[in-house]
This record gives sequence, C-alpha cells and structure tokens, in this order.
Amino acid sequence: MSENKNVDIWIAGAFAAFSVDLIVYPLDTIKTRLQSPNYKSLYVNGANNSINRSMFRGVYQGVGSVIIATLPSSGAFFTTYEGIKSTLEKHNPQYDGGHLLPQPLIHSMASGTAELVSCAILTPAEVIKQNAQMVDNSSKHGPRVNATIQTMRRFQSNPLALWRGYTALAGRNLPFTALQFPMFERIKESMRRYRDERGLRTHTILEGGAITAASAGLGGSIAAVVTTPVDVVKTRIMLAAAESAAEDQKPRSHLDAGKPAAETIVDATGKTIQAAKENVKETVKNVTKPPSRQTSMQIAKEIVAAEGVKGLFRGGALRAVWTMLGSGLYLGVYESGRVYLAQRRGETHTGDDLDV
Repeated sequence: MSENKNVDIWIAGAFAAFSVDLIVYPLDTIKTRLQSPNYKSLYVNGANNSINRSMFRGVYQGVGSVIIATLPSSGAFFTTYEGIKSTLEKHNPQYDGGHLLPQPLIHSMASGTAELVSCAILTPAEVIKQNAQMVDNSSKHGPRVNATIQTMRRFQSNPLALWRGYTALAGRNLPFTALQFPMFERIKESMRRYRDERGLRTHTILEGGAITAASAGLGGSIAAVVTTPVDVVKTRIMLAAAESAAEDQKPRSHLDAGKPAAETIVDATGKTIQAAKENVKETVKNVTKPPSRQTSMQIAKEIVAAEGVKGLFRGGALRAVWTMLGSGLYLGVYESGRVYLAQRRGETHTGDDLDV
C-alpha cells in the first residue's frame, strides 16, 4: 500500500467518522437508554406507560470521548481492512477453476481482523460514552454536570479498567462486520453492474458515493437487526462498569475508618487504590475481562426471564435506522473522500472505489 493511499485512508476515514458521529449520535444515545436495565424506572411514566422527556434530553452526552477515539480507530480499521483484503486477493490460490477463498470469506476475514484492531482503540471511549449517556441531567433544580468527566472519575485510580469492555465490544462488532461487509460489497457490485448494463454509469464521485452509501446502509441495517441481542448484552455489560463503581465507592464499613485513603477508596473494578498499584501486572493480564460480574450468557438469560425474547431485541428498529444512516454516510463519505483526495493529487480516478 503506497504512503499516499495510506494517508488518504486515514484522512477519509477520520472525516467520515467525525461527520457520522455528529449526525447519528442522538439516535445512539436513545438506543442505549432503551436497552438499559433501568429503562422503565428512568424513562417511562408509570401512570400512562408513556416515554417521559428525560429520554430525549442530553442526547449528545459523551460525544467528545467518542469523536477523539473514533478518528484513530476508523483510520486503523480501514487501513487494516484494505490491506488484508488486498493481500488475500493477491495471494488467493487457484482451485478447481476458481479461487480457494470465496470473495465473501475474504471480506469477512478482512473486516473481522480490522474490527479487532479498531475495538482496542475504541473500547475506553465506548465505556465512557455509554455511561455518560445515562447520566441524568434532566433536573431543573440541581446544577448540570459534565457527564463525560463524571464518568471518567469512576476510573481515575485504575484507567486500564476502561479496556475491560473489549471482549463485549468485539463480541458485538465481529458478527456485525462479518455480516455487513460481504453484503455491502455484493450489493455494491450488483448496483454497479445493473447501471453498467443499462448504460447509466457516470463514474462520478457523487455516483460512487451514492452507490456505496446505499449498499452500506442496506447491508448495515440487516446486520444490525440480526445482531441486536448481542448489542443489548453489550450495552448491559458496558453500563455495569459505572454501576458497580458507584456501589463499590460507598463507605465499606467502620473497620476502614482508621485506614489511609489509598487503602479504603475503591475504583471501578472494586479494588482499593493501593491494591490497584500493587497489582498492575494482574490488571494488564485481565484487561479483556468484562466489567460486569455476570457473564454474557447470564445477562441474556436474565433479560429473557424478565422481558421475554423481545427484550433481547429492544431498540432493534432504532438501531437499524441509525445504522442505515450511519453506515451509509460513513462508507459513502469515506470512499468519496479517498477518490477526491486522489484526484486532487492529479491521479486519474473515477468515482469508483480505489484499489490498494
């Protein structure tokens, strides 16, 4: 992959991520609140079972942390995806008149690997974001608080605990991208072929971006609905970090009264500050453990027992809508941006996506 194309990927990916975050973030906040375990007590009026106004207040809480982390994570994702896809396509051996690895499998392998890299960068921001989205700023009497800063304070004595949600995030994103990208690439190729056969292709940046956006939006919305149960469990695991931190930081007992602060104050993982400092190696080793005390399967069973199977699909329709908008804008802006940057350097490219 050339240096220029590598830079293009990072710039286009960062701009696409920034644009999408600003536009669809409110829908993501509402989706998080719908999937939270305290949804009914916080956002539903008991009298008439209607949604109260607090559901729609502070919908941009936590957006700063996401924007900061999304820029490098999106660049890392697309660089990894394009590089692995190109490598696998170039070294795919011939087999029985075709290739050993089918194209959808290549797209799944490339996107899955890219997602693992991206999640390592994005996990801390995702944990902060989802907990910040749940901070109640709806009271007219009390002062408003900075939701992001309030959430970050929960992890100040042990910042590495922010990566405890890595497996939960990767567990949600891996099946999503493994489903979305093969559908995206297939739909995009079909749309181009359809327009080619009827002589409708213009090969402009606008056409290329529109085809990419429509393909990504359709593929993303289907994948979003299918993976909603995993997303619901992921949301519960992410929210459990701050909930357990709040519980752990309460006064533990009268036995702690005479001890130094470092031996009594606990962080989001339930360890004292002193213990956290003495067990850095253990913290690093266990960084991929979920912040929840329950396993993903236990959380899923709990949801089904309380709400039925439909509880696992709560927020699914909203997630499909914002994923259609988000994925369409994200990949449409990304691919158009790469072509535009290449043309500005004087390279003769059409509005189709670029080879790497």
